[in-house]
Amino acid sequence: MKNDRNGQGVEPDLEFSRRCFLELSGSAALTTGVLLTTFVGRAWPKEAGKTIRMGVVGGGFGAHFYWHEHPNAVVTGVTDLRPDRRQRLQKAYRCDNVYDSLEQMISKARDIDAVAIFSGAPDHAKHVKMCMERGWHVVSACPACVTLEEAEMLAELKEKTGLKYMMAESSYYRQDCIFARNMYQGGEFGQLFYSEAEYYHDRGRLDTFWKDKRSRFYQPDGSRSWRWGYPPMLYPTHSLGFLVGVTKERIIKVSCLGWGTKHHFLSDNVYNNPFWNETAIMRTDKGHMCRCNVFWVCKAHGERAQWFGEKATLYMTKEGVHGQIRTPGGRIKIPRYWETDMLPEKMRHDSGHGGSAVFISAEFVNALIEDREPAIDLYESLAMTVPGIVAHQSALKGGEQLSVPQFEFPRS
Repeated sequence: MKNDRNGQGVEPDLEFSRRCFLELSGSAALTTGVLLTTFVGRAWPKEAGKTIRMGVVGGGFGAHFYWHEHPNAVVTGVTDLRPDRRQRLQKAYRCDNVYDSLEQMISKARDIDAVAIFSGAPDHAKHVKMCMERGWHVVSACPACVTLEEAEMLAELKEKTGLKYMMAESSYYRQDCIFARNMYQGGEFGQLFYSEAEYYHDRGRLDTFWKDKRSRFYQPDGSRSWRWGYPPMLYPTHSLGFLVGVTKERIIKVSCLGWGTKHHFLSDNVYNNPFWNETAIMRTDKGHMCRCNVFWVCKAHGERAQWFGEKATLYMTKEGVHGQIRTPGGRIKIPRYWETDMLPEKMRHDSGHGGSAVFISAEFVNALIEDREPAIDLYESLAMTVPGIVAHQSALKGGEQLSVPQFEFPRS
């Protein structure tokens, strides 16, 4: 026990080291080295001689990644329908090849190997199809798709082309989630029988937020954007990345309830969506349980999870920088995995969404260099996406439990 600055006794932080982790786990089998390199099972391929030529689609969120910092990648084309966002991409990636549209890039570009797609959520599957049919590998923003028909199309496309696909799911690479994944792979949870996964993105005051024509709910011309009325459970991956991304389990059953109010946002949208918030209870193929939340209206913000096991329980804090472990007690400080040789030296820095952006960027490039599937390949991506599509269907049916289609390779 040590004292705080007021002289009060507090439990000491358990700094992440071989000694303290062995105290927490009671196992001599796990070492710091194992835990720090589990993210892709290897350090980045330093000796690779290949260079990946990247195109980037979408100058909103798409301008916040680090493909250009990887020593084996260069951005050779950027595009967005909006001139201001094209300029943002050009500046961020120091790229002079600027296209007015994805269609123009597809028809004119001859120096692209792979494309990062960061268009609006309802367009992801369509744009992935366009690029893979062009012969380009693809990393896309989440979710991978918004309908079961699109999920089927993506699976068929992957199997037909053999090209690499990755979903840029940030929760998978949050430092807390990497830590939980390492604990799970080391057997430190025992049987991880229950998890809680949450994504909260508060819209703000319901009487005013939708009136601001400068907000993301509107296009520059004043028309509504895809975000207007978007169903919560059609954006499930920030939550389910904490389950599928830790245990690789598949959701097979789901029951979901939704909550909404009388509001212009819910009564008049292209999705016929009546819900602000949705909560689902899910069952996995291992017989485990998950409670999954996606809320648009609540006094909270961000992504968090809790993992409950026979031997240990890990909690993400509000700040997302510490874990709470129940057995044997105390606090642990999550390592800064971005400071390790999991990343090229230039990419070893903090980045958006809990340090995830550099990992997403590096993993996609590394997978192409090594000619392997990315950690979040198409099937992992669909496992994080499809349960939410079915959950929303369940909410529209008053919580009826529904089966979740499975997409795995090879399929019969």
